[in-house]
Amino acid sequence: MIRFSLNCASNHHFEAWFRNNDDFDQQLKSGFVTCPQCGSQSVQKALMAPSVSTGRKKEQIAVSMDEAQKKILNDIQDLARKVRENADYVGDKFAEEARKIHYGETEQRGIYGEATADDVTSLVDEGIEIMPLPALPEDKN
Repeated sequence: MIRFSLNCASNHHFEAWFRNNDDFDQQLKSGFVTCPQCGSQSVQKALMAPSVSTGRKKEQIAVSMDEAQKKILNDIQDLARKVRENADYVGDKFAEEARKIHYGETEQRGIYGEATADDVTSLVDEGIEIMPLPALPEDKN
């Protein structure tokens, strides 16, 4: 995962996590990247300092959150948990299964899994409704 510093057209600054640069580009193109303050889809990367590994023991990064931010993170974690509990994991067959469901070739059900940026773009172009399921800090601990 990579964290990007972002700016919107209204000069609001925020950060977001992406699998890689191509993932950011595809999500931006598909309209999934919006400013959390004003909802603008006119978003671009901001200048940021690179993270350089020195071989020393990595330090933990701590973030201080206010109550509203804690609630939002908790709500996102709850949503991700509910999706994982109530949907079928299809792994790297996500795009294939999403198409089968969309075109009525298999039963309607919730699924989640992995998809390439190209797969996501083509699914959206076909009118297949999908959304990214965020990898959250608790998933890595």
